[in-house]
Amino acid sequence: MGSDPFTYLEFIRKSVSHLPMVIEGKSYETPGFFVQKKLFARMKEDGQTLVIYTEEREKWMLADPDTFFITDHYLNYPYMLINLPRVNPDDLKQLLTDAWLLRASKTLVKQSLVGKKL
Repeated sequence: MGSDPFTYLEFIRKSVSHLPMVIEGKSYETPGFFVQKKLFARMKEDGQTLVIYTEEREKWMLADPDTFFITDHYLNYPYMLINLPRVNPDDLKQLLTDAWLLRASKTLVKQSLVGKKL
């Protein structure tokens, strides 16, 4: 996927563009992605790390701790950090979709799933 923060951001934008009601805004002065005012992913200040909402971080961190990790700050929050230079693009797309599904309302998810593949 390259090593340029702009390339990562464009990949993330493209990966979430098909998801309904995604709004790009700022979170801690970095690009963040929201659904119904709920943050589901944001770039870290280093431009190489993505913070993402997940309920399966242990699974990912056990599978590849060099790519998926947390810092002490995230111990009590359902977020995980992703090392963007190392992540498989297909895994990143799936994680972004899963994060959106977890943060969107049940009504929006249900409406979005009718006749569509997320």
